[in-house]
Amino acid sequence: MRYNTLANTGVLVSELCLGAMTFGGKGFWTNIGKLPQEEVTNLVKIAIENGINFIDTANVYSEGLSEILLGKALKDLGLQRQDIFIATKVRGRMGEGVNQVGLSRLHIQYSVNESLQRLGLDHIDLLYIHGVDPITSLEETMRGLEEVVQSGKVRYLGISNHPAWMVVKANSIAGQMGWNKFVALQNYYSIAGRDIEREIVPMAAAENLSIMPWSPLAGGFLSGKFSRQTQKAGDSRRDAFDFPPVNKEKAYDIIDVMQDIASAHNVKAARVALAWMLRKKGVTSIIIGAKKEEQLRENIASTTLLLTADEMSRLDAISELSKEYPGWMVERQIADGR
Repeated sequence: MRYNTLANTGVLVSELCLGAMTFGGKGFWTNIGKLPQEEVTNLVKIAIENGINFIDTANVYSEGLSEILLGKALKDLGLQRQDIFIATKVRGRMGEGVNQVGLSRLHIQYSVNESLQRLGLDHIDLLYIHGVDPITSLEETMRGLEEVVQSGKVRYLGISNHPAWMVVKANSIAGQMGWNKFVALQNYYSIAGRDIEREIVPMAAAENLSIMPWSPLAGGFLSGKFSRQTQKAGDSRRDAFDFPPVNKEKAYDIIDVMQDIASAHNVKAARVALAWMLRKKGVTSIIIGAKKEEQLRENIASTTLLLTADEMSRLDAISELSKEYPGWMVERQIADGR
């Protein structure tokens, strides 16, 4: 397991991050996973034993149950707090009240306090805002985030599922006010969904932000269970919850190449998809989820798969994004070396 720096903080996080979306299973979230405490604790134990020091959850996962199960697992395993880096999120609806959702200072304060109680911790290492709040100003949100950092309840800030311009604007506000800025981005990114390479990846490089891809296997579509011949896996969450969106015809072409490379290495296709992502520019830590011990161990094994330059080129070519404006115009205008 390798460790990468979280932006310019000096904090080192493992190149793989254990995602806790499968923990619990309540309401809508049963579509993702419904692991009970014993299995949650076992997965956390395996992750730690294999060098993962980074675990990601969210207050909305299983309506708070994911945080509860993770917190008990950490306690039962007797882990030293400084040896584990915990991320959670705020934005989603956590009750029926009109203010129990969003990114207001009010909701941020309540959500952080409630997450800490569920996790059984005295601070959150990395707090992400989990999505866009269309009715709350960025100034209000950044002030609310600064308050929870200054209170000692949060160490670092991250942002998830936002357009590039909004990230830059939010950090600009923080910079002008002398507040803490975002240091991490959590976005959907996979070999079948490279959209963030258009604007977000270049922005992250320019702003020195860490990228933490979620759903690197495209919701299981790149697990090796799906092909043109097998469009229903029978044991994948994709069968019941077809998310995130994927251009399936293009993805099948990608899977064909992945399977060919996987066969050459005598591994599963999923390992190829993760190994490819571990080599991508700007990626700090990939969030991997699992419903079974076997899945987790297979995902961890991706860190030992070294793809050749030719294999990376084949994967890059088959999954390449189509050119869009203004990208193609920028490329054309700088072709003279300026």
